[in-house]
Amino acid sequence: MKVLLIGSGGREHALAWKIAQSPLLDALYAAPGNPGIADHATLVELNVEDHAAVIAFAKEKAIDFVVIGPEAPLVAGLADDLRAAGIATFGPSKAAAQLEGSKGFTKDLCARYDIPTGAYQRFKSAEPAKDYVRAQGAPIVIKADGLAAGKGVTVAMTEAEALAAIDDCFDGAFGAAGAEVVVEAFLDGEEASFFCLSDGKTALALATAQDHKRVGDGDTGPNTGGMGAYSPAPVMTATMVERTMKEIIEPTISGMAKDGNPFSGVFFAGLMITAKGPELIEYNVRFGDPECQVLMMRLKSDLLPILYATATGTLDRVDAEWRDEAALTVVLASKGYPGAYDKNTPIAHIPEATEEAKVFHAGTALKDDRLVATGGRVLNVTALGKTVTEAQAHAYALADRVEWENGFCRRDIGWQAVAREKA
Repeated sequence: MKVLLIGSGGREHALAWKIAQSPLLDALYAAPGNPGIADHATLVELNVEDHAAVIAFAKEKAIDFVVIGPEAPLVAGLADDLRAAGIATFGPSKAAAQLEGSKGFTKDLCARYDIPTGAYQRFKSAEPAKDYVRAQGAPIVIKADGLAAGKGVTVAMTEAEALAAIDDCFDGAFGAAGAEVVVEAFLDGEEASFFCLSDGKTALALATAQDHKRVGDGDTGPNTGGMGAYSPAPVMTATMVERTMKEIIEPTISGMAKDGNPFSGVFFAGLMITAKGPELIEYNVRFGDPECQVLMMRLKSDLLPILYATATGTLDRVDAEWRDEAALTVVLASKGYPGAYDKNTPIAHIPEATEEAKVFHAGTALKDDRLVATGGRVLNVTALGKTVTEAQAHAYALADRVEWENGFCRRDIGWQAVAREKA
C-alpha cells in the first residue's frame, strides 16, 4: 500500500513511525513532514492548502491511502476533495470536522442529543457575553469558537479574568476564531482524554490519556498546546470507559449521522470526570498532540489496517491490542513559549531511540545541514515503563541527554498518576 501522510508535527512523526512498521506498506510519503519523519518517509514539498496539488500528487504516485494528521486541513475539507477524487482518506468530512472547528456546533449537538456537558451560551458580541458572565459568576470558561491552536480557551477563576478573555476574543487575539465566543460552566473534576475510531457506524475504543496543558510545574501558568501526556489515564476505569462510550461517543455517532454529517475518523474527546460521571469538555477530530505519541508507543497492533478500515467503512473487522505498560511523553519547548520565543536555535544532539524510548520531532527543520528548532513545542521525549512512575523516570533520563540550550520542559509530567501509584 502506498500512503501519503499530511502534517509536520510530533503527532505526525509518531504516526509515520508506527505506519512505517506495517508489513502492508510499500511506500510512505509525508507532506510537508519534518527531519524526524524523514527517517520513515519520503518528504514532499506540497502546499496542503492547495487541494488540487495534493490530489495531483496522489494520482501521480498512485497513492492508495491518505492519512490527514492536523485539524486545519480537515476543517478546510481536504478529506472531502480527496474522497471525491476516488482516494481513500482517513479523516472526517468538512461538515463533520465542525465538531472541532466550532465549539458552538459541538455544544448545540450535545444539547440536541442529551450528551453530558457544561451549560453554555453562544455570543457574537462582547457586552451580552459580559452580562452573562456577571450573572453566572466565576469560575467560568471562555472559549473562542473556532480553531485557535489550543490557545483559545480561558478557565477564568475570577470575573475580571473572564471579562478580559472576552475582550481578547472580540479584539482579535485569536483572529477569525474569536468572532464568536462560547461561555460555559466550569466543570469540577479530573480531566482525561479518550480516543475512539468511528467509520460512521461502528465505534472502536482505543486508549485513554491525560495531558498537561499549563506551561509550568504544578499545572501553573498559561495554557499551551500541551506540555506532556501519559497513557493510560488511571481515572478512566473500565466503568468510566463504558459510560463514556454509552453516554458520549455513541450518541455523537448516531446524532451526527442523523444530522446528515456521518463521522469517519478519530474522536479525541476531552473529558472532565465529575461527581456525576464523564462530561464532555470538547471534541477534537484528530489524534491529540502529544497524546498520539504515547498511544503509538503503547499500540501493539499494526496501525495501518486499523486506519484503512476506519476510512473504508470496515471498522467492525479489526481490533486494537495494547501493551500493558504505561507510556509518558515530555515536551521540550523553546524558552518563552507559549509567548514569544527565538526561532532557528541549534539542537546539538538527540539521543538514539531504543525499543523503550524515542524522541519525536515536533517543530524542527534542517538549516544548512544543522538541526534547528522552528516551533514553540519542538521535541517529544517518549518512554515506556511498567508504571507511570517508571515511564516518567525513563522519559526524563532521555530528555536530559538532549543537547539544546534554548529548550525547557516541565519536570512533573504525570504527577497525578505518580501520586496515585505512591499512595
